[in-house]
Amino acid sequence: MGNEDHALIRTVLAGEKDAYGLLVARHSQSVFRVAFRITENEADAEEIVQEAFLRGYRKLESFDARASFRTWIYRIAVNCALDVLNKRKHQAAVPIAEEHDGEQGTVQPADGAAGPDRLLLSQEIEARRQTAMEKLTPTERLAFVLRHMEDRSTEEIATALGIAPNSAKQAVFRAVQKLRQSLAPLWVKS
Repeated sequence: MGNEDHALIRTVLAGEKDAYGLLVARHSQSVFRVAFRITENEADAEEIVQEAFLRGYRKLESFDARASFRTWIYRIAVNCALDVLNKRKHQAAVPIAEEHDGEQGTVQPADGAAGPDRLLLSQEIEARRQTAMEKLTPTERLAFVLRHMEDRSTEEIATALGIAPNSAKQAVFRAVQKLRQSLAPLWVKS
């Protein structure tokens, strides 16, 4: 796929701007997936995909042909995701409104098949997981997501984060240790 990407980039740079759409189509799903895992918000992830590809298009002339387009666009997306996370930090928290079924004071359950105990447990686990992820530094969080959710290599993580491979490895290790410590109460011992 790398050679195909490089051929498309040469085509775009030669003046056929529509060829960039093929690069977007080829890579947008994986960029969305990583953006969603970083932000945990679908709307933010969609915005990140658009911004990343727009920035990529504007900077395409500076693309190093020795590099992988996928890694390059991931790096741009990671920067966009960090921007979104930084904006969130500085904004006040807005409470989430409950969905009502039309009658005053009644709330529709999320899933009628699961019992209330199961739903409550799932919500508690998800809340603790989110809290644990929020305790990570942005570098640790991104390194963890790229390694354990996107199955990227240490070299790819290092490139995407703009750090040395050893630093990427250490960031993943620290993230795992922090998550284990935060989520230890949830482990069931058999």
